[in-house]
Amino acid sequence: MTPRALIPVADGVEDLETVTLIDVLRRAEVEVLVASVEERRMFTCARGTRLTADAMLVDVLAQAFDLIVLPGGMPGAQHLADHQPLAERVREQARAGALFAGLCAAPAVALQAYGVLRQRRMTCYPALSDRLSGCTFVDEAVVVDGNCITAQGPGSALAFALTLVERLCGKATRNRVAQAMLV
Repeated sequence: MTPRALIPVADGVEDLETVTLIDVLRRAEVEVLVASVEERRMFTCARGTRLTADAMLVDVLAQAFDLIVLPGGMPGAQHLADHQPLAERVREQARAGALFAGLCAAPAVALQAYGVLRQRRMTCYPALSDRLSGCTFVDEAVVVDGNCITAQGPGSALAFALTLVERLCGKATRNRVAQAMLV
């Protein structure tokens, strides 16, 4: 069965992180659904890259996903944090023991606000670690704590995406994708 991943997006998400997640997961043959929390499918990333989402988030929230992963970037992570239907869906994902993840600002801004980081080891963009409570910040590029995977920033996006591939598809697929990209 093909794993499914949901990548919620909003104006102001980090360009490199968003595109890296989409690209690497699709190279691993994960079914990726990019869904906008905005009132339109087209969104503009933090550095001005314009992308078009596959769907509107509200139209896909009831679907099952093996992974929900939030890119960082500001103010994108704040837009994701403020979207209450997304917050509830990520809480459901966490309660079910299914994978959820965030990169850069997303763990400190969105996942923290959703309440899904309690008593977990995690990481985020280090300058935002002062926003955390009830969890343990680890100063590492990528941190896995059970079904929660977090990473620090644009520079760790590739390692983060490959970690997600390994959790969804296994080590052999991770190695195949990494080798094809000369990682």
